[in-house]
Amino acid sequence: MFYQPIKALNGVNLNIQQGLAAAARVFEIIDRPGEKVGESGVQAGAPDSIAFRGVGFRYGAESVLQGIDLRVRRGEVVAIVGSSGAGKSTFVNLIPRFYDVTEGAILMDGRDIRELSLKSLRAMVAIVSQQVILFNDTVKRNIAYGVERSDEEITAAAKAANAHDFIMRLPQGYDTVIGDSGLKLSGGERQRISIARAILKDAPILILDEATSALDTESEMEVQKALSNLISGRTTFVIAHRLSTIRGADRIVVLSGGSIKETGRHEELVSSGGEYSRLYAMQFES
Repeated sequence: MFYQPIKALNGVNLNIQQGLAAAARVFEIIDRPGEKVGESGVQAGAPDSIAFRGVGFRYGAESVLQGIDLRVRRGEVVAIVGSSGAGKSTFVNLIPRFYDVTEGAILMDGRDIRELSLKSLRAMVAIVSQQVILFNDTVKRNIAYGVERSDEEITAAAKAANAHDFIMRLPQGYDTVIGDSGLKLSGGERQRISIARAILKDAPILILDEATSALDTESEMEVQKALSNLISGRTTFVIAHRLSTIRGADRIVVLSGGSIKETGRHEELVSSGGEYSRLYAMQFES
């Protein structure tokens, strides 16, 4: 009769030790100083140019990017391509300072972005990623997340994102609660909500991180129409594995091994027989 209680007490000790170890790791994170996202620093405005000057980045001792030199003009659409692990997502994450460069600098109109107020810098950047972050709230509040806008402005953004029609078919329209992570919506519908959010934010710099890679062909066509409305007039960085979706980019930048191997338009790069041509041929064959 004593055996089972003694065994249970031993299990309690194991749980306590696991909890202590986990708590130490949790408090290590909590005690780290947070980002200074207030108004300290120069207030950023829509830049006429974004320049990468000798940019390098390391995760600890591992070099991810090195020697990146690139100048992007206002309103230009730049596609970033390369094989997995080439540093594409890291490249675009340096722009809103999710990470800080470890070498060189990123300049907006000649000013290092580290001199800018982090809050105003991120206010200039809208991101549409493959993984859409939606909340268990209404469609209206999900579109207007982070900004104060009227119902008319929210509806206009949804129409520009080709989302208005499917929203109106929902039980309560814009007041429909869509569930955790938008589970009541399809992948294409969630993506168009995310695009409507970016349109409503009206930021001058846009980052599209594989925004259509998880969609079927029909959904991708609808999302591409919405993206066309979003891209218009904005400085845009596009990451895409499907090379067919970036053929109209003003410039394609090919990353390999953490550095830029080629730049140019689609037709030029295909005919050059380089890294982009190889990647395109692989997709065409598949």
